Amino acid sequence: MRLTRKVLTTSLGLVMAGAMALAPTGALAAEPFPELIPLPDNWQAEGIASGTGTTVYSGSLASGAVWKGDLRTGLGSVLVPGGAGRVAVGLKESGGLLFVAGGPTGQAYVFDAATGAEVATYQLSTDPSFINDVTVTRDAAYFTNSSQAELYRLPLRNGAPAGAPETIPLTGDWQQLPGFSANGIEASPDGSVLLVVNSTNGLLYRVDPATGVATTVATAASLTAGDGILLRGPILYVVRNQLNEVVVLRMSPDYASATPTGVLTDPDFAVPTTIASFGTTLYAVNARFGLPPGPFDIVKVDGS
Repeated sequence: MRLTRKVLTTSLGLVMAGAMALAPTGALAAEPFPELIPLPDNWQAEGIASGTGTTVYSGSLASGAVWKGDLRTGLGSVLVPGGAGRVAVGLKESGGLLFVAGGPTGQAYVFDAATGAEVATYQLSTDPSFINDVTVTRDAAYFTNSSQAELYRLPLRNGAPAGAPETIPLTGDWQQLPGFSANGIEASPDGSVLLVVNSTNGLLYRVDPATGVATTVATAASLTAGDGILLRGPILYVVRNQLNEVVVLRMSPDYASATPTGVLTDPDFAVPTTIASFGTTLYAVNARFGLPPGPFDIVKVDGS
């Protein structure tokens, strides 16, 4: 028996050695995904979005530029050049397009996610506004306005813009408060429910996208300073920027209630604002609000 095992082991070793010899360089020892991904100097990051494969995007508050990189290598470059008077806050990639919230400009932008070419610009509001975040469903893109009690619906056909944006007043339980109110937004997989976090009162709302009627989600979690949110299956991740944490909630099937299941932190957090995912791994972007000057980067979140 010992002789047989030795022969089998030796044969297996020869097979493995042959496979290693034939494998492409680096195939058996892929470079690990970096814990920190640097963004350009003075980027003033706020938004992050995952794309196809290991692609990641981040927007710049300073110039409205959009950076495109690779989560595997940590390398990237500016995809959309900045422009005078432009701002890029929350962003989402869908169907080869980038949908970008324009902050105090009251605008929303759509870019080609591969080339950076501008597809369209929309003036969502002319009142004092802060177009903060965006989510995309099969037939529409929805934008939040932190300064006004309203959402904006950009209709889509086959994934592309197909008409003028519509204003949806937020009513029902919604509370519009001084400072930032509506911030992060996500949609259920079928697009029948929107989830919106209110940064000031720390409440999460279930919103009917057809009517704008908002219902407070029953939860024991406090979500003050709630910023970007991410829905993956029944799990909702809520970034609390100034608290340097991500609250994890399990949503009920009807999205009417949420059970807190944990809090994620990371020593590399420096006021994270928004969040994206690659597989089961979460990535947050550091905005550094209120901190001394320093590098802007994307953080692979510990424990995710």
